[in-house]
Amino acid sequence: MAKEGEITQMLLELTDGNRDVVDQILPHIYDELRRLAGTYLRRERSDHTLQPTALVHEAYMKLIDQNRVKWQNRAHFFGIAAQVMRRILMDHARKHTAEKRGGDAELLPIEDEILVVSHDRSSDLVALDDALLELAKMDPDKAKIVELRYFGGLSIEETAEVMGVSVPTINRHWKLAKTWLYTELTRN
Repeated sequence: MAKEGEITQMLLELTDGNRDVVDQILPHIYDELRRLAGTYLRRERSDHTLQPTALVHEAYMKLIDQNRVKWQNRAHFFGIAAQVMRRILMDHARKHTAEKRGGDAELLPIEDEILVVSHDRSSDLVALDDALLELAKMDPDKAKIVELRYFGGLSIEETAEVMGVSVPTINRHWKLAKTWLYTELTRN
């Protein structure tokens, strides 16, 4: 298994146009991408048609085809991977929600906070995505922190590294973002 520095080096080579590294990097990042996909899919409805392996492959193809991204390091890669997986799942969720509406309410934890959501996890994710889009209009950094922490499963420290800010700043913004989302999602 490659160390973080080796993964970062491969990503930098990819940024510099070395397409040969594409085949070399996948074995080193696959398990982490699969864990990330599993985290996402555990929050999905139980009858979701997308499996972790398919989500990883779809996301990986989109990540590797990125020509405009200047990969900084491993944490940056997984931060972008979280965004890509979220977009893929949002596309699936919006399609599913358009086909089926409704559901009873239940509670879904967002770390320490509780968000009210329906039994239809697709509509839950659509509501959360809509709320995140609103938050991004007001404060893009807080929305990105939620995306990296909640969807990407990154730690506070990894999120700070990706965002290029201090750990206390991430902690403060994470708490404010969760409070705003709770208020937004429970408003009826």
